[in-house]
Amino acid sequence: MTAATVPTTPIRRRRRSGVNRGQAVSGWLFTAPVLIILGLFLLIPVLMALWVSVSDWSGRGSPLSPNVHFIGAQNYGQVLWAGGLSESDFGTALKNNFWYVILVVPIQTIVALALALAVNRRMLRGRGFFRTAYYFPSVTSSVAITVLWLFLFSTTGAVNAVIAWFGAKGPNWFNDPDGIFHFGAKTAPAALSGKLLGVTWFDWLGGPSVAMTAFIILAVFTTGGTFMLLFLAALQNLSGDVEEAAMVDGANSAQRFFRVTLPQLRPTLFTVITLGLIGCWQVFDQIYTGTKGAPSKTTLTPAYLSYTAAFQNQQWGQGAAIAFILFVIIIVFTLIQRFVLAEKKVSRRRMGWITRAEKKDGIVAIDAVGDTAVVPDHDVQNPVHR
Repeated sequence: MTAATVPTTPIRRRRRSGVNRGQAVSGWLFTAPVLIILGLFLLIPVLMALWVSVSDWSGRGSPLSPNVHFIGAQNYGQVLWAGGLSESDFGTALKNNFWYVILVVPIQTIVALALALAVNRRMLRGRGFFRTAYYFPSVTSSVAITVLWLFLFSTTGAVNAVIAWFGAKGPNWFNDPDGIFHFGAKTAPAALSGKLLGVTWFDWLGGPSVAMTAFIILAVFTTGGTFMLLFLAALQNLSGDVEEAAMVDGANSAQRFFRVTLPQLRPTLFTVITLGLIGCWQVFDQIYTGTKGAPSKTTLTPAYLSYTAAFQNQQWGQGAAIAFILFVIIIVFTLIQRFVLAEKKVSRRRMGWITRAEKKDGIVAIDAVGDTAVVPDHDVQNPVHR
C-alpha cells in the first residue's frame, strides 16, 4: 500500500497548488477595484498629508512642487515644544479631549450594555419599540441634534427648567469655562502652577468645563443606541448552558453576569471601546456646529484645532502635524485597552461551569496532553479522542 500511494502524492500536491493559485488570482481580481479605490482616495492622500506635515507648503499650488521644501519636525515642534501659542492651544485641546474620552467612553459603554441587557429580557413587552427608540438618536443628523442641544441647554432651556423644579439654579452651560472639578476655585495653588504643553496642572486636573460637560452628555445620548445593538447581537449569540450550570452551582445573578456573561462579551467589549476611543478623539462636527471652541477654548479639540490651523490660519503643516499626532494617540489608547482586555486565565470555578455545560450535550474526552473534547451523544457508544 505504501508503494501505491507514493507516486500519487506529488500529483495531489500539484493539483492543490494549482487550485490555490487559481483561488488567489480570483481573490485578487475581486478585491482589486476596492484596493484601487482605497489607494487613490485613502492611502495616497494620507501619504501626501504626511509630506505636508514635514514640509513648508503654503497651501498654494501642489505640495509636490519643487518650491516646497522638507523642514523635518519643525511643524511638530511648533505644537509640542516650541512654547508659543500653538503649543498652548494644542495643550488646551488635548486636555479638553482627554477628559472627554475619559468620561464618554466608560459611560457610553456601561449605558449601552445596560440598555442591551434590558431590551434582551424575554419578559419585556414592546422590545421592538424600545430598541428602535434607543437607537433613533444614533441615526439623527449630528448637526441637527447639536442645534437641538444648544436650545435644550441654553440659560432658559428645558434642562435648566427641570433643574429649577428641584429648587436649584442651572448653569449657563455653553458659556461657563470653569472646570467641574475646580469647585469654584479661580486661581491655581503653587503646587499646581507647573505647565505641561503650555497648560497648568491646575487646569489639567480641573476636568472638563461645564460647556464640555454638555457635549459629553450629548455624546452618550447619541452613541449609546449604536453600541447597544452590538451588545444585543452578542448577547443573543451566547449559549445559556454555561449560565444554567452556574445557577445549579449556586451562583447569584451578579456572579453569573461578571463571571459568565461579561467574559464572553470581551470581543464585543473590545470593539465597542475601540470604536468609542476613535470617535471621541475625532470629535469635530459637534464643536464646529455648537461652540467653535468657546468659551475660552474650553471646548477646543485637536480635530477642530487641526481644521482651524489649516483652513483658517493657513498653517497647513501644523494642521497636518496635529492630525498625525492625534493618530498616534488613538493607536496608543487602543493598545492600552487591548492589553487591559486581554484574555485572562479562567478560574477553576468558571471552568467547572463550562465543563458541566459541555457534559449536558455530550461527554468530555480527555486526551494525552490534558485537553478536553466534547463527544456528541450519538458517539457515546464509540467515543473518539482527539
